[in-house]
Amino acid sequence: MGEQSTSKGFAVLSLATILVKVLSILYVPVLLAIIGEEGNGIYAAAYQVYVFIYVLTNSGLPVAISKLVAELIAVKNYKDAVRSFKIARALLLALGIFMSLLMALLAGPLSRALHFERSYLAILALSPTLLFTSTTSAYRGFFQGRGNMVPTAVSQVVEQIVNTLFTLVFAAIFIKYSLEAACAGGTVGTSLGAFAAALVLLMFYSRNKKIKVPSNYRIIEVKRHTYKELLMKILHYSVPITLCVGLQYAGNLVDLWNTKSRLLAAGFSDSVATQLYSYLHKYQQLINAPLSIISALSAAVLPAISGAVAAKDRDSVNSKVNYAFRMCLMISLPAAAGLSVLSSSIYQFLKFGGGWYIMLYGSFVLVLMSVVQIQSITMQGAGLLYTVTMNQVLGIIVKIIVNYFFIAIPSINILGTIIGSVFGYSVPLVLNTIAIKKRVKININIPKLALKPFISAVIMGMFVYVVNYLLNNILGFLHSQYIINALSVIISIFVGVVTYTLYMIITGGITASDLDVLPKKLTRFIPERIKAMLG
Repeated sequence: MGEQSTSKGFAVLSLATILVKVLSILYVPVLLAIIGEEGNGIYAAAYQVYVFIYVLTNSGLPVAISKLVAELIAVKNYKDAVRSFKIARALLLALGIFMSLLMALLAGPLSRALHFERSYLAILALSPTLLFTSTTSAYRGFFQGRGNMVPTAVSQVVEQIVNTLFTLVFAAIFIKYSLEAACAGGTVGTSLGAFAAALVLLMFYSRNKKIKVPSNYRIIEVKRHTYKELLMKILHYSVPITLCVGLQYAGNLVDLWNTKSRLLAAGFSDSVATQLYSYLHKYQQLINAPLSIISALSAAVLPAISGAVAAKDRDSVNSKVNYAFRMCLMISLPAAAGLSVLSSSIYQFLKFGGGWYIMLYGSFVLVLMSVVQIQSITMQGAGLLYTVTMNQVLGIIVKIIVNYFFIAIPSINILGTIIGSVFGYSVPLVLNTIAIKKRVKININIPKLALKPFISAVIMGMFVYVVNYLLNNILGFLHSQYIINALSVIISIFVGVVTYTLYMIITGGITASDLDVLPKKLTRFIPERIKAMLG
């Protein structure tokens, strides 16, 4: 997979991811209207438990499939690429069944241990989802390893549409019984969405089972692997990734317990502590929108890096890694600036209720999270799986310790989680930078790569603040505060995108090759003067 195909794959996944995240954010105010802030806290706690068990089931094996398939295709071993997928698919199916049963059995003990006893029904209702997600993860890993991001993109969109629709329907149906029942009903949409995604991917697979091979494939001698060798390779790749991601989400689960218990220690009632956790969950949902684009970049880059490493093409590895970091910073810096400047207005526009101040102070954690994610993918692609795992674990430990002390301070309370995140992500960022330089032999100059996007993002932020302030005053004649704010936010975002793009062009942060990720139908609308400026 060349850099151009990497960027094309990133573009496809990014477009799907943006649509998915827009849908996932738009249904939040409707869900809040049904279950309220306290119900959202109950729902969020159950979802954290589900996500933890989900990553234990689905984080390592799909990445292993993607990485191994890409490596085998790179050395023209097409038959073993397909065999490795089938082995991993069987493992995922068995693991999905086992983890579904385990989650159902542990729903009660987990909800009590986390001080969220009212989340029991929602955790129980989420358990069947793991069976469907294990199926989708297997096929997504296979297609990504082949460099085909379309099936993943389509399945994600279908999954979110079904999820959004049925989450709201079942929450509304069950609210008449109890708040806990409504939260459990809301999780049914997650299961049905995963089931729909599995059907879509099975349809794509039935049409794309075979890998196209070069006409001279028969005369190429390749080393074949036994089933045992392929199984050991899959486990070699998947176990450390599962440990890495699993420990990170275990940290989030400890954080859930830690956050609630320290808020109670600060003197808040159980109801208020649950509402404050709801604020944190909404902040995470918004942060996850731009972060998911970085995840799409990671999904596109990992097989490309793995293939280049397998082919021992150091120039290609260096090119792909630098491309990934540059795109990461180009996306995360303006997103963080915009979310901070427009935090209050965005919450009002989306009818997100309280908690906007967490976004005001916490949006820049997005940059740290994004850089660490690309570092992790780079190290996984280069085979430094255990190193990246240990670095993540150290960061998690630091985050939990910092959270423990700061959340219990009444004047800081839930903002202590932001302080903890800054420390928690800074540790692996520094350690990963050292490891990539010394062991991967790639020198990533992050300050240099960040300079132009940072300058452009700061200028954009100032323009957005002024435009939003002026519009909120100028549009007073409309006599509807919601419409005034909505128009101000939409226009301010448009101004921000134009301003950032313009200053990136002026500073040379965007090059002509960056236009390759866009469809030709779009690039033809770009003025020739701008194309000339790009060189």
